[in-house]
Amino acid sequence: MQIWVDADACPGVIKDILFRAAQRAQIVTTLIANQMLRVPPSPYIRSLQVPAGFDVADNRIVSEVQPGDLVITADIPLAAEVIARQAHALNPRGEFYSSENISERLSVRNLMEELRGSGVDISGPAAFSHADRQAFARQLDAFLARQR
Repeated sequence: MQIWVDADACPGVIKDILFRAAQRAQIVTTLIANQMLRVPPSPYIRSLQVPAGFDVADNRIVSEVQPGDLVITADIPLAAEVIARQAHALNPRGEFYSSENISERLSVRNLMEELRGSGVDISGPAAFSHADRQAFARQLDAFLARQR
């Protein structure tokens, strides 16, 4: 099992949690982004830079992910592709996407995008909070414990 991180928009505090978890659990964790990322020196942590472009990082994750891997992303279409490949998807706020909830999440996302496109003023997600960070850490720890 490996951890893949859609790193372009991943909060720094979440990356720090992932770095510690990768070391502790000795799990290869790969951050994929279209910019150069600094990662701590570790045999378990690596960074891959992909060319800039629409969904280039997402496509790389989908091409690399294997059944049972964990992908960290807030990108719902990417999460849907990951789930279709029998892998797991966790967002930085600590919510797992699953085959049971991904269709609803995609529908809501598409509706919101359509509304924004038609000029309706819709606020974005709430600011990332300490509670979000704690929820992510709890879910990640529980997931890793189940994998042992």
